[in-house]
Amino acid sequence: MSLGLISCQIQSFLHKPIRIDSCNLQPTSCNFIFSYKLPGKSLTAKCQQTRQPSIQTKTQEDGIPVEDVKILVKFKSRHNYIRVLEVSRKADHPFAGSRLLLLDGPGNIHSISFLFKSLTNTYFDVFATLPPVLPPGPLGILGFGAGSAARLILELYPQGVIHGWELDPSVIEVGREYFGLAKLEKQYPDRLFVYIGNALKASLRDGFSGILVDLFSKGSLIPELQDPTTWVKLSKCLRKGGRIMVNVGGSCVESENKRKDGKVVMEETLKAMQSVFGNKLFVLNLGNRKDDSSIALTGVLPDPDEWKKALPGSLSYYVDMWTPFSDG
Repeated sequence: MSLGLISCQIQSFLHKPIRIDSCNLQPTSCNFIFSYKLPGKSLTAKCQQTRQPSIQTKTQEDGIPVEDVKILVKFKSRHNYIRVLEVSRKADHPFAGSRLLLLDGPGNIHSISFLFKSLTNTYFDVFATLPPVLPPGPLGILGFGAGSAARLILELYPQGVIHGWELDPSVIEVGREYFGLAKLEKQYPDRLFVYIGNALKASLRDGFSGILVDLFSKGSLIPELQDPTTWVKLSKCLRKGGRIMVNVGGSCVESENKRKDGKVVMEETLKAMQSVFGNKLFVLNLGNRKDDSSIALTGVLPDPDEWKKALPGSLSYYVDMWTPFSDG
């Protein structure tokens, strides 16, 4: 067998399909690469990370030996090509001891779960910084995946209540069986509510205090997010003072449609948001390059010192990374 490479962009990473390709990826600052054996081919699965790997750990070029990566399940549902990978705890890699949910063709990772730790060093950790800057009330997650963001928020904020929407029931079932979602639902029956259906039709009678948006299909942000009317509608679902945080992807998000460039789709999404939120739109860039992958936040930027005080120390790192969105 020949040695292939699996590189990871979680969006979803971490909203995150596997792309079968005969060429090797050139590593970027936001990608991990896993070694994996396949007959004459290489598997690639892209993943957003929020920090640079330590020089003491393996780099993208080193990868993970095939014996440290195991495919637990793979099948096609009505909406997705679903795969679950497990990385051995013995692997010399930042993803050691994790399970990864891959959807669609290109291999973008949509959920990640570690056996012995909660934080992921991916954009899910950025999502977990939102609750302290929201008014009281439930949080909506549009694009629930296997529940990575929900798990972090429920564990970090004892008063947090989450309503999550996921289009594909098979993704929820995989989350329950392989990512501890069933245990999470049992543990927090009055704080976690999961719905199967179109996330853009999500609503609560008294509105959301905040909304996390992580909506990808076929390896790309869904086209509705490039339409300003979508953001108008979502803003009307918020309580007074509510905010929206969005995984807007970037150049390291790979679409099944080769004509869809992740950077272009990200820019179109941000422009649509800016037309609705004006100068109350901020961006946090992941990786070294501005267009690698980004998270967007609506509303007046919170006082950084107060925000940091309300966060676990390991998450306060992200507060100073927000900058105003500038078109051009």
